[in-house]
Amino acid sequence: MKIGITCYPTYGGSGVVATELGKALAQKGHEIHFISYALPFRLNHFYENIYFHEVETTNYPLFEFNLYSLALASKMVEVATYENLDLLHVHYAIPHATSAYLARQILKGKVDLKVITTLHGTDITLVGLEPSFLHLVKFSIEQSDGVTTVSKHLREKTLTNYHVNKEIEVIPNFIDCELYKPAASCAFKSRFAPNGEKILMHTSNFRAVKRVSDTIKILEIVRKEVNAKLVLVGDGPERSDCERMIRELDLQNSVIFLGKQDGLSDILNAADLFLLPSQSESFGLSALEAMACGLPVVSSSVGGIPELVLHNETGFIAEFGDVERMAKYSVDLLTNEKKYKKFSENSRVRAVQSFSNELIIPQYEAYYEKVLNS
Repeated sequence: MKIGITCYPTYGGSGVVATELGKALAQKGHEIHFISYALPFRLNHFYENIYFHEVETTNYPLFEFNLYSLALASKMVEVATYENLDLLHVHYAIPHATSAYLARQILKGKVDLKVITTLHGTDITLVGLEPSFLHLVKFSIEQSDGVTTVSKHLREKTLTNYHVNKEIEVIPNFIDCELYKPAASCAFKSRFAPNGEKILMHTSNFRAVKRVSDTIKILEIVRKEVNAKLVLVGDGPERSDCERMIRELDLQNSVIFLGKQDGLSDILNAADLFLLPSQSESFGLSALEAMACGLPVVSSSVGGIPELVLHNETGFIAEFGDVERMAKYSVDLLTNEKKYKKFSENSRVRAVQSFSNELIIPQYEAYYEKVLNS
């Protein structure tokens, strides 16, 4: 198949999933055309069967605001026409699904272009509920030829919030279990914890919804019973507040900020435990990456996380904001070697048996065929 993929090219989960999906499909022989304003960050070298088409916007004095959604629609028309695309797969509703609808209307009668929209989370639970976007999101979903969500929770949220009359397929996020896997030894371990400290880890884009400050509160409690450090991977608007917080708590020597990083699988293998205290999570891709590396996860019970993290099997789940309970769970795992080993093994097995790319990519291929033949 010839597939156009549009996503945000940044570090967010939707862009990661879209890019990894395109790479996996290209390896299977499909021709993939990424259409976005910048090269997705995970396309860091040449990949066979993958092409990139940059969307350029014009700065004109009359236009007070950037017209990216219109420029994107125009580029979609161009790529679909000259590359003979079979379908467009757009990730994140705003503005990608709307631009795809417009492109399909322009091509009507010339090219039979199918549009599949994958909803990832905040496009439905946050951005799409803004009064200025709500009707547009609902319309774009209903006008797509196919719609998928990354969790059952997000599907129910979509149906409830927008009252859409549309069949929605749940295809969960996935992981390359050959890339993300436990390592016998990790060079970073001794650098992060030269005195044998236990390492708690969190990765995110440091938005308020990720509750990164809660990981610091958890560390403060854990350190009363376990010699531990916290490694924070990523960057974003909450980082400055978190840095100020660790100075106030005198934890400068116990918290390490790594910023945005590639080679995440190597970094994860330096950790003992993964923390995900989010206020909202449609799936929890970062937790899946950690689980594939054999890390138990301590998280909040929100969104799609309970579909991924099995309480008292692959980790522990607590009520959102209950940092004391999350800290208690963390201490329990870090001080019980037998339980920790079992949870670690369970995490790896769950990632491989339920969320590996070898299982999920064929689900996307089957869904593409279904939409193309409908």
